[in-house]
Amino acid sequence: MKKIVTFGEIMLRLSPPGQLRFGQARTFDVAYGGGEANVAVSLSNFGLETEFLTCLPRNDLGEACLQYLRQYGVGTSHIQRGGRRLGIYFLETGAVMRGSQVIYDRADSSFAGVTPDMFDWGKIFKDARWFHWTGITPAVSSGAAAACLQAVRTARGLGLTVSCDLNYRAKLWKWGKPAGEVMQELVSYCDVAIGNEEDADKVFGIQAPGSDVARGKVAADKYSYVCESLAKKFKSLKTIAITLRSSFSASHNAWSAILWQSGKTIDGPKFDITHIVDRVGGGDGFAGGLIYGLTAFPDDPQRALDYAVAASALKHTIFGDFNLVSIAEIEKLMKGDASGRVSR
Repeated sequence: MKKIVTFGEIMLRLSPPGQLRFGQARTFDVAYGGGEANVAVSLSNFGLETEFLTCLPRNDLGEACLQYLRQYGVGTSHIQRGGRRLGIYFLETGAVMRGSQVIYDRADSSFAGVTPDMFDWGKIFKDARWFHWTGITPAVSSGAAAACLQAVRTARGLGLTVSCDLNYRAKLWKWGKPAGEVMQELVSYCDVAIGNEEDADKVFGIQAPGSDVARGKVAADKYSYVCESLAKKFKSLKTIAITLRSSFSASHNAWSAILWQSGKTIDGPKFDITHIVDRVGGGDGFAGGLIYGLTAFPDDPQRALDYAVAASALKHTIFGDFNLVSIAEIEKLMKGDASGRVSR
């Protein structure tokens, strides 16, 4: 079966243990993560062949990151080596009414220095059927944006399915051009678009009527308008998904999503997640679940959506960026078993 290719930056993640604040930390828990790598790990975990593209430094941290990816079966043969350093992000995990916070330390990273000529996309896509990227990639640097544009053009020309997660990151769009201008052309080559409650608004100014994300007002029926508006703006889009998170506290969220195809919108299941272990990567867990669902159940969009929502709900129970859950666990939750009972 042909592989699924993803492209973006993977970083070293450092977080104080538990819910300690940065000022209390004397040690940091270590993991690696990044939107596109997270999706590749999910898909590999579901038994699909994957290839992750990035650039890593030629040092021990770069090697450690490669080993971390390989243990989950992700293809790394086209990863470039060079540049100055591995990007880092620091995560302080919130609790109750105190939200989590992220501090980026990724300036001058190896990935920020990528250029289009570093990747032979025709060769990379030779045995591929799907290409996935996120809005984080073009936000990192002008070179990364140019490389991503070359990738989506090549993938589109070769007939691959192209998906994007809009993933707006205000702290990253600093290299000169605004997100909307850059993303306009990139998304025009996509078949599938994914976003959260705010991404379409932050990137393209498309807001759900009456929504108030800060106050947890994210009614599913209002987001059909967002999907229809995106479909009118980008004629290539065949499938659009919006994740819906109601945040009652840092530890308690409601989670669901909607899926739009050919003018019809369907609702996904709603999960009440009362004791979140780690919400970082939840959206990537949804994207990985949706890509798997759309490929495994191409004639059943409801099942594909239900799979994606269940997969991402389970991600909230896993420490780290990667969604390390099995198909069996996801299907169990899809059938309504959320008991969490011990399996013996």
